[in-house]
Amino acid sequence: MEAVTADVDPDQGTGKHLAPRARRRRLTKRSVVGWVVFVVIVVLVSTGARAYAFESYFVPTPSMTPTLMPGDRIMVDKLASTIHRGDIVVFHNVPADIGGPPTLVKRVIGLPGETISSVGGTVLIDGKPLSEPWLPTLTGFCIEQSEHIKSTRIGPDHYFMMGDCRGDSEDSRFFGTVPLSHIVGKVDLIIWRSGHPWIHWF
Repeated sequence: MEAVTADVDPDQGTGKHLAPRARRRRLTKRSVVGWVVFVVIVVLVSTGARAYAFESYFVPTPSMTPTLMPGDRIMVDKLASTIHRGDIVVFHNVPADIGGPPTLVKRVIGLPGETISSVGGTVLIDGKPLSEPWLPTLTGFCIEQSEHIKSTRIGPDHYFMMGDCRGDSEDSRFFGTVPLSHIVGKVDLIIWRSGHPWIHWF
């Protein structure tokens, strides 16, 4: 039969069992182990969430100049819950853009349910001029005297995209609106420009 040795307090010399004290030690040990496991799980989950939620993209063309420059590396929030006018987004190209790149980066100009058009260089939303405080001063080939937007009713869960470089951007003026299901996420920041780290938040 296997022998069992009871815990004894050597200072008291009474030979009394110290099961409550041993139990407290075991509970404390379990508590520490539990916290360690909890922290490890939190770190793993948060790391995985960051890997899933954010992705970097390379900007290959000047269609968003000067906001985004060719060669910029951008970070995209793939879990953005809402899309607002003026947001810069990355999206999968639509079938109408035959021969275009698989992913594009543009700015959201028209929202679902709106009618978008233009007069000269002014964008109209439901017949009213659109203020575009996000649009930088355009120079050179980016200047576009006429936006060339034919009156378009934007369908549910669709968005009208345009590049900031209006004179050199193939966007919704050419290939139509973009469904929400094609949007990868919103551009949060630039992390690389001109061959070195360069941080700019949007």
